[in-house]
Amino acid sequence: MKIAVVAADGRVAKKVIAEALNRGHEVTAFGRHDVNETPTKMYIKKDILNLTREDLQGFDAVVDAFGTWTPETLNNHSKTLKHLADILSGTNVRLLVVGGAGSLYVDPEHTTQLVDTPDFPEAFKPLATAQGKSLAELRLRTDVKWTYISPAADFQADGERTGHYILAGEEFKLNSKNESVISYADYAIAMVDEIENGNHIQKRISVVRA
Repeated sequence: MKIAVVAADGRVAKKVIAEALNRGHEVTAFGRHDVNETPTKMYIKKDILNLTREDLQGFDAVVDAFGTWTPETLNNHSKTLKHLADILSGTNVRLLVVGGAGSLYVDPEHTTQLVDTPDFPEAFKPLATAQGKSLAELRLRTDVKWTYISPAADFQADGERTGHYILAGEEFKLNSKNESVISYADYAIAMVDEIENGNHIQKRISVVRA
């Protein structure tokens, strides 16, 4: 498959690229850095908001690995996701989004999100709120073949690659050890599995370490 990874300079993006390459997929990275620091040899320096419909033609899937944390840039989660959705609108190119855990529901009625619970860390609320807003906006799009993948609450950059994960849905899930944790490497496995299988079009899914 031909896969594009945008905002490819980040650590999650690099894990996804490496996983896809290891499975024999053709991966093109789009990033902002002058020097290619990603695992793929096909690197194009281009800001996510400058990408065009033509840039993403011919790909089977586009992975949106955009992330930002500063207060003045949090709205870019919505802005960049809308831009990608707009330029992929009406095409067969699938859009897979590296999401957040804060918007997962903690009740079967789907009335309370993790970010709204008393123990949710105050420092992460602005980011979780911004990511939740961008997901809510994405849900309104019926013109794009999107999939939003939320990691576990403890998303570990340097965690081990176990090769196993539990696939869940909209609700916050703990594993058998009552943990909500997953490594970037295992998340990348789930992401590439979804790229290959395409089982959750226009749905949000989540993953946790098995």
